[in-house]
Amino acid sequence: MRLVEQYSKKGSGLLDMGDTPAFKGCYGATSLVVGASIVASDEVMSGRLSHAFNPSGGLHHAHPERASGFCIFNDPAVVIAHLKSRYKVKRIAYLDIDAHHGDGVMYGYYDDPAVLDIDFHESGKFLFPGTGFPDETGKGEAQGLKLNIPLPPYTGDEAYLEAFQRIVPDTLKKFRPEIILVQCGADGHLDDRLAHLRLTTKVYTEVISQAHDLAHELCNGKLLLFGGGGYTLANVPRVWTVAFSTLAGVKPNDEIPSDWAKQFEKSANEDPPHKLNDKPTSDDEKTLKEVRRTVNELQTHLGHESQ
Repeated sequence: MRLVEQYSKKGSGLLDMGDTPAFKGCYGATSLVVGASIVASDEVMSGRLSHAFNPSGGLHHAHPERASGFCIFNDPAVVIAHLKSRYKVKRIAYLDIDAHHGDGVMYGYYDDPAVLDIDFHESGKFLFPGTGFPDETGKGEAQGLKLNIPLPPYTGDEAYLEAFQRIVPDTLKKFRPEIILVQCGADGHLDDRLAHLRLTTKVYTEVISQAHDLAHELCNGKLLLFGGGGYTLANVPRVWTVAFSTLAGVKPNDEIPSDWAKQFEKSANEDPPHKLNDKPTSDDEKTLKEVRRTVNELQTHLGHESQ
């Protein structure tokens, strides 16, 4: 933290091997993100809110000893520690749907049986940080509580939602969490500039809808969303609008407001989107088979560990 403070005052320097450059005020900025996520968790745990969403959060690559992958401090990991220490929560479910593997959270709690971590991401064979494979299922008492689902490039809605349905509902019901956390990175969207998945707003609607319903079924509605990655300006506000509206139980108009579109065009210097929702994507048989094989491999590892 002293290094971050030093480089923050200086306004330059690398906080890792090159992906995370410091900027003027970065210590205060990322501390505000972490603080916002902590406050959001307090609101949910106190019962003042059933659900909360910090779109600036989801900085899931940072590790206890270092920054990584554009992430300086890891707010989901800090929130998990906060929930355990302040509220004595013994069963926390963390679902990560960012295109990049949430390595900071996964390995930070790899041997912690209080944390169920389910991570859907583009395979580390093709994308940073190169981790998160089906045989990584936890350590010690936490074996079987860390689930990694690496997806091949160009996976679309069809294969993604099939894998999600096979894994998430039953796993959460078996674990019976006291709160559900969801990292809702927008970089799985088919138009993202850094990742190679082909997801549309349909996936984000379905995933958040199911997380919402499971939270009400299992933990009195306690559900906290974080933002995450997203590197195409036209995608991120649409994905998070879909996530937020699903969380709130409202259905916004599919037409993008004209005043917002004009402001976007002026600020981004590119054509604005005109529709909130996308046409869903399907998958070819090769992709479906590969994703099914990955899910089967994960279930085989989990089955061996339960024997």
